[in-house]
Amino acid sequence: MTDTTDLHPDIAAALAEVPGGEAIDARHARWPELGMTMDVPDENERSVGSCATGNVCAFSGTGLTGTRVSWSSCGTYAPGISVRSIADARSTGYLQARTSSGSVLATAIAGSWANVSGVTADVRCVS
Repeated sequence: MTDTTDLHPDIAAALAEVPGGEAIDARHARWPELGMTMDVPDENERSVGSCATGNVCAFSGTGLTGTRVSWSSCGTYAPGISVRSIADARSTGYLQARTSSGSVLATAIAGSWANVSGVTADVRCVS
């Protein structure tokens, strides 16, 4: 990247302060000799862990680890895995992990995640 006028101010300041850095784009830079990178998140991005912006996700491990199942539309889904955590990477609404009787095991509001305790029959996205 050659035009430094479009750099995020944090990237520009770090490049000026720490020698050997190079801009990858306006929001990313790296210092190869130091093994360091800098990423400035986009304020419009709502990803939650590895759950992409706009999606809802269920994970087989706690803390958003393990196998991930994701959906880009809101609804009620049987994830096909043993769910131990959920994430809602949308800007509104919430996601629930529920039992077969409809009892709520965990809720993740928009932009957050939650660990799940119990046997999940489905995940339900509410707008």
